[in-house]
Amino acid sequence: MTEKIRIKDIAEMAGVSVGTVDRVLHNRPNVSPPAREKVEKALKEMNYQPNMYASALAYNKSYTFYLFIPNHEQETYWEEIEEGAKKAMESRRDFHIDVKIMYYERFSDESFAAKSEECLADNPDGVIVVPAELDITRQFTDKLHESNTPFIMLDSYMPDLLPLSFYGQDSFSSGYFAAKVLMMVAANDSEIMLMKQMKSGRVVSKQQANREVGFRHYMRDHFPDIKILEVNLPLDSNNKEYDDILDDFFNNHPQVHHCITLNSKAHIVGEFLLRTNRRDVQIMGYDMVGKNAECLRQGSISFLIAQHAYQQGYSCVEALFKAIVLKKKVQPVNYMPIELLLKENVDFYRRTQL
Repeated sequence: MTEKIRIKDIAEMAGVSVGTVDRVLHNRPNVSPPAREKVEKALKEMNYQPNMYASALAYNKSYTFYLFIPNHEQETYWEEIEEGAKKAMESRRDFHIDVKIMYYERFSDESFAAKSEECLADNPDGVIVVPAELDITRQFTDKLHESNTPFIMLDSYMPDLLPLSFYGQDSFSSGYFAAKVLMMVAANDSEIMLMKQMKSGRVVSKQQANREVGFRHYMRDHFPDIKILEVNLPLDSNNKEYDDILDDFFNNHPQVHHCITLNSKAHIVGEFLLRTNRRDVQIMGYDMVGKNAECLRQGSISFLIAQHAYQQGYSCVEALFKAIVLKKKVQPVNYMPIELLLKENVDFYRRTQL
């Protein structure tokens, strides 16, 4: 067992006072350069390893982290991220960590800019950013860099913005994987359906756009003759309009038996299939949210890819804690598992597993 090194021992070796050693260890002022050099030399010779947890607790500082995410509906992927972030905050309550959630409106650069300014005005110690478009996000992250505020990117990775870390799936690989799994059961089809939700011609996130790139890359390489028929269910619409759009599509394309959606709303199609008793269509979707899971159990969704949203939220807060409070290095890129769920294993999925 390694013998505990006391501040008194360091002071004796360095030939300085205990108070001087304490100021050096906690990076406080009023230490002369020669005295600091003596202490640092003694620390190195004694192979001193500070107890960062004890130091942080003794410092008794409070920290504010912001979770900067798009406004969303209930029972979505984002709720699990929030839940995980709050759990991480609770687990570090002794260190006075507070996580504030700030929402911006999707597809609104004005909302993103206004909310980012509001966040900056509060002088947070760290920020978790779900990015919008690159240019407007860069305006925010440039200011975070200027103020030396560490930030983590969540969901969509933009390495050019130089975040402290990233948490989320490799979206290209995820879309490629989704296509490969779907085509294990749809290889003999001539057409498949791609359900999208868009507003003003834009999908919700960079993550979904990159999944589609991966999906189409696989299809182009392996099934170039299969037609991909896009169906847009407008974001600002309602279930009645969705039903009309889907009913029209399946009536006009009775040969379509497989559908893929690269967002968390596969249940919109799944619930429609159940209501209209269409049992000959299989769906590949994303995210283990309640409505998707129920459709999976009832058979209207065949496959779901889980992203471990709870773990993402928890890990982002934990990474900020380690970097800011404990002064430790964190992993710069953290790709989440691409986990495939079926009816047979959905009830074994551990949503809050860390």
